Amino acid sequence: MTNPFAEEAGARPWLDVLDARTRIVSALAIVAAVLAIRSPLVLLAGLPALIALALACGLRLRDIAARMAHAEGFVLVLLLMLPLTVPGPAFAAFGPVEFSQPGLDRALKILLRVNLSALAVLILLAGLEPIRFGHALAGLGVPQKLTHLLLFSARWAALVRQEALRLHDALRARAFRASTSAHTLRTLGHFTGQLLVRALERAERVDEAMRCRGFAGRFALVAEERPGARDAVFAAAVALCLLGALVADRLT
Repeated sequence: MTNPFAEEAGARPWLDVLDARTRIVSALAIVAAVLAIRSPLVLLAGLPALIALALACGLRLRDIAARMAHAEGFVLVLLLMLPLTVPGPAFAAFGPVEFSQPGLDRALKILLRVNLSALAVLILLAGLEPIRFGHALAGLGVPQKLTHLLLFSARWAALVRQEALRLHDALRARAFRASTSAHTLRTLGHFTGQLLVRALERAERVDEAMRCRGFAGRFALVAEERPGARDAVFAAAVALCLLGALVADRLT
């Protein structure tokens, strides 16, 4: 599976040389600060700051917009529903339908918080490879079972996708065309069942191969990262920006 953010890793070397744990902690700190800030003006000021950081990292606005579009659909529903359901003085009315000002304010805050959090995660974490991300979580003290589950899922998603493509090619070779018919539903049911059976068989073979290689229940870290001066500077810059935003929020 291709990742446009991971493909542009060479375009942002200053970010990729940072310790993965620094990037994860920074992303979590930004999300926590965004949730704590109450002023819409401070939240709004954070959008151009994160967009500028994304551009400095070499990311393209087209890719960012494509990823953000997945979250915008849910937020747009809230923009329509909260002004109708939250009680309070109305800022607009169309006959018996009234849109409350508190509902609009709450919807705008949610919109800003969702976009800021998504931007922070996309900028700092989207370029991390799953293996590196899993090892960084293990270095932060996340339980081994969770990190193993993440590492296995990252690897297994690609294997299941390969099996699905093989079955899809077999259907195309037999001139199968999907339609609203009982034959299509029956074929898709067989497709899903066969995919699960093949995934189970592949899992058994992988389990046997790992046992033959002496797998003892944990993955060895291929290259253990260590934070350096760049990580300290980056973490300090993030901390100062978040502290300034929290102070500005309390003053507004």
